[in-house]
This record gives sequence, C-alpha cells and structure tokens, in this order.
Amino acid sequence: MLAAHLKSRLPHRRLDALQRLAEVLLALLQAESTLHRKIALHLPRDATLESKTRVVARALHDALLTPQDVLDVLLPLLPDGKLTLVMDRTTWHYGQTPLNILVLGVILGGAVIPLVWTVLPHQGNSCTAARILLVARLLKVLPAKRWSVLIADREFIGQEWCGFLRWKRIRHCLRIRENTRVNDEVVRDLFSTLKPGEVRTLFERTWVYGGWMNVVITLSPTGDRVIVASDLSVLDVLTTYRLRWGIESAFSALKTRGLNLEATHMTAADRISRLFGLLCIALAWMTRVGAEDQQERPPRRDNRGRLVFSLARQGWMQLSQAVRWGLDTVWTYLQLLRTPFPATATSVS
Repeated sequence: MLAAHLKSRLPHRRLDALQRLAEVLLALLQAESTLHRKIALHLPRDATLESKTRVVARALHDALLTPQDVLDVLLPLLPDGKLTLVMDRTTWHYGQTPLNILVLGVILGGAVIPLVWTVLPHQGNSCTAARILLVARLLKVLPAKRWSVLIADREFIGQEWCGFLRWKRIRHCLRIRENTRVNDEVVRDLFSTLKPGEVRTLFERTWVYGGWMNVVITLSPTGDRVIVASDLSVLDVLTTYRLRWGIESAFSALKTRGLNLEATHMTAADRISRLFGLLCIALAWMTRVGAEDQQERPPRRDNRGRLVFSLARQGWMQLSQAVRWGLDTVWTYLQLLRTPFPATATSVS
C-alpha cells in the first residue's frame, strides 16, 4: 500500500524500486537509526543479514529518490491557504568530515516539515546565492501568494537577501545582529536600558537592509538580546518569530532524539541528500499521525504545561508500533499520508 501511494505520486518511477524504498522506510521507522545494518534487521525478507544490508545500501545509494520526488510526495499534505515558512541550517561531523544542510520547511500542525534543502559543500554559514536558489526551487510549486511569512535567524540577513524577498513579495521576520546600524546608530545602543522580560520597539518603521521594517527587541531571562526586524505589524513580530523554534524540534526529531541522521556513515553529498529526503517523508508521516492522535485525545503535559512528547515523537510511537505488530491501524495511518494537515492560522492582527 505504501509503495502504491508512492507510485501514485511518482508515476515515472518503477514499482519494484518504490517497493524496495517503502520497505526501507518502514524498517527505518522501527530501527530509529540510519545505519544500514540496523535498518536491515527490520526488513521483512527471508535472506541473510548481509543480503538485506545490500538492499538498504541500494535504496539509499541509487539515484532513486530526488529532492523533487520528495516534494511531490509532501505537497498533498499542505492545507489550503497561506503557509508559514522557516529557513535554518543543521550541521554535524562524521569524524573529520563536516556535513552541512540548508533547509526550508513549512509549519504544519505546530511542527516544521522540510520541503526543500541543499547540502552545502562547506562549513559555516550559507551564502546569499544558496538561499535564493532554495527559495526559487520552492516558488516553482508553491507561489509567493501562498507564503504568509518567512522566518529566519541571524545568519539569514543582508541587503541582497532581503531585497530578493521583497522583489518576490515574500514577507519576512528576521532576527538581526546587535551591531546592525539603524538610524545611523548601532541597534543595541538604542535599547541600552532594557530589562529582562521587557519588549520595546521603535516608534515607526525604519530603514533596515534596503527596506522599511519594524524593529522589536526583548531581553531574555539569561540576558540575551533578541532583536527582530520584520515587515509584519509590531504586534505580530515576536509572536511570529517564536514559531522558528519548530525547526529546531524538527532537527531534533531527525537527529539524536529521533531517527539518528548523524549516525550514518555516508558522507557523499548526493547520498546524504537522498537519505535526508527519505527522513523528511518519515518525519511528515510521523507528524501527521501525531496531529491526528492529538485531535482524538488531549496530549500529556508536565507540571509546567509543556508537552511530554513532541508531535513527531507521539506519531512515531503510534506508527512504529502499528508497523511492527501489523495492527489494523496501519491502514488508517497510510491514509493519513495523503490527507492534508489541518489548516493553521496565519499571523495577522
């Protein structure tokens, strides 16, 4: 059934190759690891472990699942209306080899699902050209009128970058650095008397990175200045920027606290990209199951009111158990993979 769904979204791919990919995806969910030998332990095949390990390697090494294929599988999950996008970067090391992925994802059901990404050939921050190419790839299938706002951290700033977003009519909410000059002054000097917990803003829009933007600043309890510039209204700036944390939770679900992306021994950029794409499908499926489970019964919370399990973790527990024991609910979960997420409210005051 999973292979049939993939075939409906990817008619140009061979069914036997998609069946192998579906087996690896289900085994990966159970193994909760990206190591080939651990995934092979969960393949339902009557073969030796070495043979099954080669099946896993073939599924991840062959040019079978392209980023465009992953996008075609994930697009039916997007609800109608405007969407909030988040850009960030995740990095880790395999030995002395740095691995660096630039990601652009969408907030669905309170979680961020990566839609497009690129493996950077270097360490450190991304360049403006890489960000523009990533946004342009998504604009081909998701026009700018569907974008409510793009949220990004201090790395994703600059006049050329902001000018490109304005040219495409994409509203943005960006955290800026303390040494950014606003009204011929360094922005941190404009709020030198700020106290923890306070929120302040400039009286009117000011010229930032080639455009008029609202600047809002707050001081965290640890003393960290959070300065956000946006073309949204003042009331929406910090509320919208807080949604960026969802992509950190997504990276956590893809890495150490979830599917263990950084456990892989692969370092080639094309193979890392294919593995990341397969994990994005798994993450979207887990999150979709978690969102449905949350609608049926209220999630567990601790004494501070925080969720005991994230949406992705909650979905993974239900999904992996159903796949492992062949429960009837697995058919319901397969149907959810083609059912859009519930629509989320956009940040408009």
